[in-house]
Amino acid sequence: MPSGPQTTVADIGDSRVRVEVRIPADEVERRLNERATALGKELRLPGFRRGHVPAPLVLQRVGREAVLEQAVRDSLSGWYAAAISESGILPVGDPKIELGELPAAGEPLGFSVEIGVLPVAELGTYKGLEVPRREATADEQHVEREIERVRERLARLETAERAAEENDFVVIDYVGRLREDGELEPPFEGGTGRDQLIELGAGNLIPGMEEGLVGASAGESRTLELSFPAEYGAEQLAGRDASFDVTVKEVKQRILPELDDDFAADAGFENMDELRADVRERLQAADEERAKSEFRQAALEAAVGAATVPLTDELVAGRAQEMWDRTLHALAHRGVTREGYLKLIGRGEEDVLAELREEAALSLQREAVVTAIVAAEQIAPGEDELAEALEPTAAQEGVTPAALVERLRDAGRLQEALDDLAARMAIDLICEQATPISPGRAEARERIWTPEERESEGDSKKSGELWTPDR
Repeated sequence: MPSGPQTTVADIGDSRVRVEVRIPADEVERRLNERATALGKELRLPGFRRGHVPAPLVLQRVGREAVLEQAVRDSLSGWYAAAISESGILPVGDPKIELGELPAAGEPLGFSVEIGVLPVAELGTYKGLEVPRREATADEQHVEREIERVRERLARLETAERAAEENDFVVIDYVGRLREDGELEPPFEGGTGRDQLIELGAGNLIPGMEEGLVGASAGESRTLELSFPAEYGAEQLAGRDASFDVTVKEVKQRILPELDDDFAADAGFENMDELRADVRERLQAADEERAKSEFRQAALEAAVGAATVPLTDELVAGRAQEMWDRTLHALAHRGVTREGYLKLIGRGEEDVLAELREEAALSLQREAVVTAIVAAEQIAPGEDELAEALEPTAAQEGVTPAALVERLRDAGRLQEALDDLAARMAIDLICEQATPISPGRAEARERIWTPEERESEGDSKKSGELWTPDR
């Protein structure tokens, strides 16, 4: 089995390192032969069937150096990722890679990587912190709002002998045609529908479609001149002008049920009291989870606030770029391009990156503090603890936790999952040893000052703030 990369790491200051990487000769030769074999499937040489030119002959005809150059180019990103994993660093931002000369046969390949790394935090107090935690609530206003949602789900639709209004439903037939240079094209694929039920005002259709049907009556036909949004999922339609011929076949209005025991029975309860009690209990439980999450976040922020984390502009810019790249990746999965998104929000990429800098700095500080706590507390979960943490996910997927652990191992993500678990355990430790206090007490504590602070800060303190003597 080919050997993995060998690395040495040198600190070059300002939370940056240089990683010297050595790819063993057997790995280089393996990638060289793989590339030569792939090229052999494309070459056509006399005496050989197409796709059956052997690798040694490819190297002879094309040249070892030319094939090796392609092999290195194809392999460099994988070698980089393996080298970062082997070195144990936590990279931030884009790397600067310097590739050495291509090696002779039987020689290793060398390259260097210069990259930012997660800064080392100087921990302050992270045990016994006083952290605000609010009481979970399920007030009657929220209960009634949720019951109203249940009413809407159980509403029935009845034919309305009038023109369509906002929030009505209409049954329509439609034919859509794209317009190019003022001329209408034939109906586009997916642009024709019959007996389609549309809710007016729901925002489910392209801009102008629902609005254009308000006021229409059954039997009425309308032609709507519209434009597909620039970020529309179907690329062939994005940004195009279109004309829709629409015939309204029926107007329907939503009829809400009365708030009585019959309504409660339709929702699965004996009476309204039982329904309200269930809604209140579910809202209370959901708010308990939110309060718990808020407390967890506040505890981490308190530990971060007590620590010192050295940040450079380059590191913050690198993390902001990582955050933006993740956003673009998520948008691409939804069919939204970079250009389409920037046009939608009305900002340039540099503006977006500038806006991300504050959150990027906080992200680096949190990660650095958690990493330092993991090291200070020697938190090192094993596979058994990981399997236990994966039990809820395993139950949802109908597999065993051990199977999920093996899946992570096969995907090369086992260590990543263990590191994530260690980070969660570090935050658990902060929360378990924190003292919850009321938000009001926390706010009052923030307003406490001493005369010494007044002297050091000039007259910046506002009247009405509190001072208490040191105890």
